[in-house]
Amino acid sequence: MKSKNIPDDIGVKSIKESQEEIKEIITNLEKTDTKLEESLDKYNRMLQLNYHIQELFKKKMKDIKRSKKK
Repeated sequence: MKSKNIPDDIGVKSIKESQEEIKEIITNLEKTDTKLEESLDKYNRMLQLNYHIQELFKKKMKDIKRSKKK
């Protein structure tokens, strides 16, 4: 998944906001009355959120490494 595939509303979220939304999605997915198509949409959004979090961590790591070099 590339960052260009991440919806704009996810791209502006912080790590904490993304984690909170993932928790909400998991809670919703655990409900047995959720329809399959809705579950798949939520699962895909969760994957996008997770990818966004990973990218933010990578960026933070690069920033830390750069600051140590200076």
